[in-house]
Amino acid sequence: MSKHYSINPLSLIPVLNTVGILIVIMGLCMIVPLMVAIGYGESDAVPIGLSILITLMCGGILFATTRHQHELTNRQGFISVTLSWVAAAIFGALPFYLGTDLSYTDSFFEAMSGFTTTGASILRDIEAMPHGILFWRSFTHWLGGMGIIVFTMTILPLLGRGGTNLYAAEVPGPISDQLTPRISETAKILWRIYTLITLVQFLLLWIGPMDWFDAICHTFGTIATGGFSTKNASVGYYNSAYVEWVIIIFMIIGGMNFALHYFGLHGKFGQYLKSREFRFWIILILAGVSLIFLDYAVGDHYDQSGVALDKFRQSPVRTTIFNLVSLVTATGFASNDFEQWSQFAHFILLGLMLMGGMAGSTAGGIKAIRILLLLKLMTIELKRMIHPRGYFPLKITGTELLSDPIPNTTAVTLLYFFTLGVVTMVLTFFGRDLVTAASAAIATISTVGPGLGMVGPTDSYAFFTAIEKWVMSMGMLLGRLEFLTVLVIFNRYFWRF
Repeated sequence: MSKHYSINPLSLIPVLNTVGILIVIMGLCMIVPLMVAIGYGESDAVPIGLSILITLMCGGILFATTRHQHELTNRQGFISVTLSWVAAAIFGALPFYLGTDLSYTDSFFEAMSGFTTTGASILRDIEAMPHGILFWRSFTHWLGGMGIIVFTMTILPLLGRGGTNLYAAEVPGPISDQLTPRISETAKILWRIYTLITLVQFLLLWIGPMDWFDAICHTFGTIATGGFSTKNASVGYYNSAYVEWVIIIFMIIGGMNFALHYFGLHGKFGQYLKSREFRFWIILILAGVSLIFLDYAVGDHYDQSGVALDKFRQSPVRTTIFNLVSLVTATGFASNDFEQWSQFAHFILLGLMLMGGMAGSTAGGIKAIRILLLLKLMTIELKRMIHPRGYFPLKITGTELLSDPIPNTTAVTLLYFFTLGVVTMVLTFFGRDLVTAASAAIATISTVGPGLGMVGPTDSYAFFTAIEKWVMSMGMLLGRLEFLTVLVIFNRYFWRF
């Protein structure tokens, strides 16, 4: 009997029910920026309120008409995660669309950039935006940072054991970091840690030069490694060593595997140093900082005049560390216009943007663990050439891996560069120069935000055409969910019954 390909309508009912739950939660989350808008007495309260009504009504109808008692299968988990992130951007765009003069394409781009913690913005004058809109813009970072599905599993355990497949689909990676046997408990632990770190950073920024609003918005952008700021000049607006060092510390925390923070909060600080990925990641950050600072110290690339370079000269170490950490963690904050730095510095920054943070973090990129695994695989293959009959197990932190992470690592890495090539090709087709096109592709797929050329830290993405913005929005989604979760549903075998 031959196989056939079809979509079973009944199999989508649990999927739509899960998406309905997510949409309702998004609507409830919008109440927070509504309260901010009312508190400041600004005109954005009405459009945010209308956005809440539309979102709750659509999500409620979808949930009520698809109620079920079935657990989500593995396939349904993949579909649910992808559709949930798309739905979050669709409805998350409403406050921007109804409360500003942005087109829906721009609103969707801004929302997708927020939820995926990319930080690529189409806003030209951020400070002209009302407080409620700006709060929602940063709040999308915080919601998307730990993961929309993980958030849903934490506060609404209606998914039952089906949540296991959602967690696996949304938090893909070569090595599992499930902290407890129950996925719902793991999700709650992660969100407790996430919330605690958020609170600590908020208090530290609030006692500094920031008011409560700027402190909470920049906290959302830091711990979620998102990068949306409430100022046109980003963090450079404050010209504060205190603010920059606080954000540097928490960007690093956000770029680390949250499982390590779990052990740290239980007094097991040695787990940080035991992590081979952590040591590898920190060494690369220190190497990048050293190389850029050495280039500044001995080179003549920084002798030209300019406000950004003058500020760089005042505190070269802090400026280098801040902007490099911001890019390697895919945060995207800027304290200086690094576009004026040397070509050598740009090469270092782009390389670290490709890598990104650690697995299990809120950062984007290929992830340090995959780079480390590929390097170890290369070493093993060299040994096998010398000793063909030798046994060389793949080990991380001295322990042989029981499951083979190489297929996932290879697939994600290849898909990353393939997607990077496609997005770059599309942007150059529309007449963008290669530096702008390639760095914009890296910045969106790695969920970094700012890049080089016409998308530098002082620029916006507003000049791109609608088609380019939709392509980059899909690049953000693919990068955030690490490609396989999204692309698997386009495989013909996925729909075989």
